Amino acid sequence: MTLDITLKHRFGDFALDVAFRAPAGVTALFGPSGSGKTTVIHAVAGLIRPDQGRISVGGVAVLDTAAGHALPPHRRRIGYVFQDARLFPHLTVRQNLLYGRWFAPKGSGPGLDRIVEMLGIGPLLARRPGALSGGERQRVAIGRAILSNPRLLALDEPLAALDDPRKAEILPYLERLRDDLGLPMLYVSHAMTEVARLADTVVLMAAGRVTAAGPAAEILSDPAIAPGLGLREAGAILTARVVEHSADGLTLLDSAAGPLWLPRVAAAPGARLRIRVLAQDVMLATERPAGISALNILPAILRDIRIGDGPGAMVRLEAGGEVLLARITRRSANALVLEPGKPVFAILKAVSVAQENVGAGE
Repeated sequence: MTLDITLKHRFGDFALDVAFRAPAGVTALFGPSGSGKTTVIHAVAGLIRPDQGRISVGGVAVLDTAAGHALPPHRRRIGYVFQDARLFPHLTVRQNLLYGRWFAPKGSGPGLDRIVEMLGIGPLLARRPGALSGGERQRVAIGRAILSNPRLLALDEPLAALDDPRKAEILPYLERLRDDLGLPMLYVSHAMTEVARLADTVVLMAAGRVTAAGPAAEILSDPAIAPGLGLREAGAILTARVVEHSADGLTLLDSAAGPLWLPRVAAAPGARLRIRVLAQDVMLATERPAGISALNILPAILRDIRIGDGPGAMVRLEAGGEVLLARITRRSANALVLEPGKPVFAILKAVSVAQENVGAGE
């Protein structure tokens, strides 16, 4: 289900002017606060009427200002999840979920029992929102939106109000919904961890404009874009399969780039994963190193090197068809005589990959 968006809108001194097309899957709107992400998602859901624009979801036009066409929010079939859950406090969890079901076309969409099981909220059904944690409330809000059988699930920074443990609690459920239901999502966030784990397509925004858009793996591993993401957040996404768990607490993964050892991953052998490897955690060598503690040494070809204004350089590598980024100093790049086409070895410590950067693959 494709999503086509062209919008122009002005709030005081802020001007939004965006256009992009996203294929099926999870599309993340990523950028700093004030870049216009929430304005876009509000326009999609019908919560604001933009000055100009056209929005179609799966070929169905929900807005076309030139034609004077604008479906009201309740007819757009957009399931909306806010930063705060906005559950009805006087209703139980079951009643909140069934309220969402009331908006679904009769006999359509996933059933209550399936969504309850997928989100792990069975024990909560008789409780009221006031007796739930923040993470539990968000899971119920997501379930209520899904039970309306929407064309598109719109999530406006749904984890922003939660602490890190609660975020870690919810992300696996969102991954499961993405993979098992195949429900298209428009996901607003300024947290790179969420985007890297969930998104198929990334739309980067700044100051009301789209600065880049495309497949997540390509956008997030582009050295030209990396500075705009924040150098500490720059990195690449690898796909891998769990091979085995060892007795010393490490997990062996098989990726196209080569074997990877990580701290024990909570996934069964055979499971497919997404691994976000930060550029700052990758070292380079022109010869295979020996006698070092790092467990992950991946042969690669240097494809591009981008020298920054300061002392740093961003290097793009190809390893077995996968892309890696390495952030090194300009002095190191000169000392190693790095240039496109040169064979190198990417070195990654097993403990460098944090658990929040390991997510379920599709």
